[in-house]
Amino acid sequence: MELVLAKKSPGASRLTLHSFSFRKYTRRLHLWLGLSLGVLLTIICLSGAVLVFYVEIDTWLHPELERSQLATDSSWDSALHTLNKTYPNKKGPWRIEVSDSKRAISARYYNPVETRSEGFAPLMVWLSSDGLSVLREDYWGHYLATWLYNLHYTLLFGEIGTFVIGYIGLATLFLLVSGLVSWWPKQGQWHRAFTFKRRRSRIGLLYDWHKILGLASAVPLLLLVATGVMLSLPQETNRVLGLLFSPVQTASKLSGIANKTIQHTVPISDAINAARQANVAQNGADLRQSRLAWIQTPDNNLSAQQFYTFRFQIPEDPSHRFPNTFVYVDAHSGQIISTYSAWKHGPANSIKGWLHALHNGSVGGLALRILWVICGSIVFALFSLGFTRWRLRTSKKGSSTLKTQSLR
Repeated sequence: MELVLAKKSPGASRLTLHSFSFRKYTRRLHLWLGLSLGVLLTIICLSGAVLVFYVEIDTWLHPELERSQLATDSSWDSALHTLNKTYPNKKGPWRIEVSDSKRAISARYYNPVETRSEGFAPLMVWLSSDGLSVLREDYWGHYLATWLYNLHYTLLFGEIGTFVIGYIGLATLFLLVSGLVSWWPKQGQWHRAFTFKRRRSRIGLLYDWHKILGLASAVPLLLLVATGVMLSLPQETNRVLGLLFSPVQTASKLSGIANKTIQHTVPISDAINAARQANVAQNGADLRQSRLAWIQTPDNNLSAQQFYTFRFQIPEDPSHRFPNTFVYVDAHSGQIISTYSAWKHGPANSIKGWLHALHNGSVGGLALRILWVICGSIVFALFSLGFTRWRLRTSKKGSSTLKTQSLR
């Protein structure tokens, strides 16, 4: 199979996928991108491999968070009461995760004054399954699991680090493609291209191992890197998707008259029942059979409009932890204010809805998550093999040059 990149008049040389000069340039590109990005890319991929199971790892490190029973709708009211009583100065909304596993109830308070200078560092609180007691509290980035998350997502450089990660990802796509192009076999040589050759030199063996591991992980790594770039550069991703499909739609910001006096707030359990009546599915079905993933409680500051936000996973949504269907319920009347589902707004929104589940492997269950861990580890092996081979070749060339000079 031959790809003609440029065609000249008969008799003139042509630049093809297998031409010497083209392979020479792609190999150099692959080498220098690998040497330039290798260390950072290894850090990103190894931390990402750990983060595939970061919730489970954090629970394992804190066995007090294991629980014997699942929380019920009434547990959320108890949890909110405990949070308001324990943290009376936290007047803003709490986000409570609804987990279907045997882990403690977790809640987040965004933008606490204690970590305002740290950027994204919400207060993290874990409660018992009945919501009556606080088991643990910490701040995002102050404990191992979330420190690794920040390392993977920002290289510990905050918002600027997110952009750096995104553009490292773009360069990594060129690294992967240049590696494939450099390897691409000629017609009739495909079988040989996938096998180890009989070599005596260490340099040759390192090349074969680098080749086989690279080919085995090429497709998963392309998918992981592409989704990682899109998650790191959301605005740029929206512009590209808007050009290819239709503009990306987001939930409109709720506007209304703020409550100037403290009023009765409907219980979370009643608000959940109201939210489940919302019709957001394509077939007009309600949310009674959909899984509730997150609860955001009302903002208790008198300058804010008060409403609950419920985040549901509907059948077509692959994202288990961060689904893309929202229902807003008035905190005083218990009536639905608004709904939003990304799956009703075209292919651009649908593509974005798949990103998180693909990147963390949750869409494929345990098997895909394990594969993602292996792929993250393979990146370390690829860099080690490539770097070692480069060092051996350069040292060998250096010693040959010295011998030549000594004979003159």
